[in-house]
Amino acid sequence: MTVLPVDNDAVSIRTWVGFIAMCVGMFAAVLDIQIVASSLPEIGFALHIPSDRLSWVQTAYLIAEVIAIPLTGWLTRLLSLRVMFAVAAGGFTLASAGCAISNGFVPLIVFRIMQGFCGGAIIPAVFTSVFVLFPLRAHVRATAIGGFFAVLAPTLGPVVGGYITETFSWHWLFLINLIPGLVVSTLVPLSLRAARGDSSLLRHVDILSLVLAALCLTSLEIVLKEAPTRGWGDAVVLALIVLCAAAGAGWIVHSRRRHDPLVRLDTFRDFSFAVGCGYSFLFGAGLYGSVYLLPLFLGYVRHHSPLEIGTIMLVSGASQLFAAPIAAPLEARYDRRWLAAFGYGVFGAGLLANGFATAQTDFDGLLWPQILRGIGVMFCILPMTTLALEGRPAGEVADASGLFNLMRNLGGAIGIAIIDTILETRPAVHAQQLVARLQAGDPAAARLVGLSTERFHNVPIGPVDAATQEFVRPLVERAAAAASFNDAYRLLGMLFIVAVALLPLLVRAGRDNGAAD
Repeated sequence: MTVLPVDNDAVSIRTWVGFIAMCVGMFAAVLDIQIVASSLPEIGFALHIPSDRLSWVQTAYLIAEVIAIPLTGWLTRLLSLRVMFAVAAGGFTLASAGCAISNGFVPLIVFRIMQGFCGGAIIPAVFTSVFVLFPLRAHVRATAIGGFFAVLAPTLGPVVGGYITETFSWHWLFLINLIPGLVVSTLVPLSLRAARGDSSLLRHVDILSLVLAALCLTSLEIVLKEAPTRGWGDAVVLALIVLCAAAGAGWIVHSRRRHDPLVRLDTFRDFSFAVGCGYSFLFGAGLYGSVYLLPLFLGYVRHHSPLEIGTIMLVSGASQLFAAPIAAPLEARYDRRWLAAFGYGVFGAGLLANGFATAQTDFDGLLWPQILRGIGVMFCILPMTTLALEGRPAGEVADASGLFNLMRNLGGAIGIAIIDTILETRPAVHAQQLVARLQAGDPAAARLVGLSTERFHNVPIGPVDAATQEFVRPLVERAAAAASFNDAYRLLGMLFIVAVALLPLLVRAGRDNGAAD
């Protein structure tokens, strides 16, 4: 790929317009995942999709997305950044239209795969453009803008999805992508500088690497989807884990032997990049895990409607909006290690604060944890993106950006799989403990399940479990579910605290990259 030199003195308005258009495209791609998830039951009912196949509407998208993300470096070298992004945005728009007119399971899955692949190419291209289109002095501002769009979409997804679900038909979950998609796919090639791709790459495409990467990432996604319900010891799950490991090992060995591999995995040899990717992985687990947990808690435990859930979750988005203009100038002035420590520490504190909820916890109890996480988001994104991508040769940025974004998505996928396992296995344990405490006459257990002191003393305690009483059983189940959510939040929070404690490792990375100490 031919990369044009960036003017060190000025950034044209056309460049900023093209970049903002790219950010809008990324926002639509990330938002699509969230709003479709909120309306899967309605889609299943309308298209007569059995419940055991419904989750593939999301899984098909996610598999195609994780395959596309690491390939964006090669696609960028082949087509050029602006052409690749315009093609991906146009393809995402056409696939969205296809999803909206689908009349059954098979066509919907086909168009979701197309959507996922195009959406996966869009996301890392935005962060590539930061380091290719802008001079050094504008990197922080551009990264802040891109990061803001990337993390705002998961927060707004529940409220947008809830509004569409309650107001319009499921078709509008996809139709809302059409106008933004057409605008983005038109503006980007008109606004960004011309650059030529390298069509000679088509003459020696590394097919084996493509197949091995697809097998590794696809089997990993299916494992993460099936293991929480089937169990990690299930024969199918174990077979997929073996396939994932074998394909992954083959992919690594083959890529190291190639002079021009499809995906440059040797980028991980750079210590700064590897550290940035590790923290990106953890951030993905925390961000997507918390965005996954909160609507489940509000829906299953608190029985809120989709629109009510989305409205409550707007707190996190508002906090991000408040923190973004503060984080950018601080990142330009202060040591990124201290800013990362603040970001991961505050985000971890928000996760831990969520880990003490009860079945009665609602908006007031969820307010400050959301604010903490919202403030911490930009301080997590900016330092690690800079650490991983800044200073790399222009021709390597696209590959590095693809891997960096892949790590964040894999972190989210693995984090959600662990969360699902906790939510699948822990409620029975907590319910048993609550029943034992109720039988022992523990008033604290009564408060946890929502029994008044007077009613608690009227519950028959004896050989028959209190949980067998019709008016107690659902209360115990809700309290046990809330305790299981707490387990998941606390695990994520502790991982973030450990990450802060390990930040001295960045001393070496900072010195390697000439960062201020």
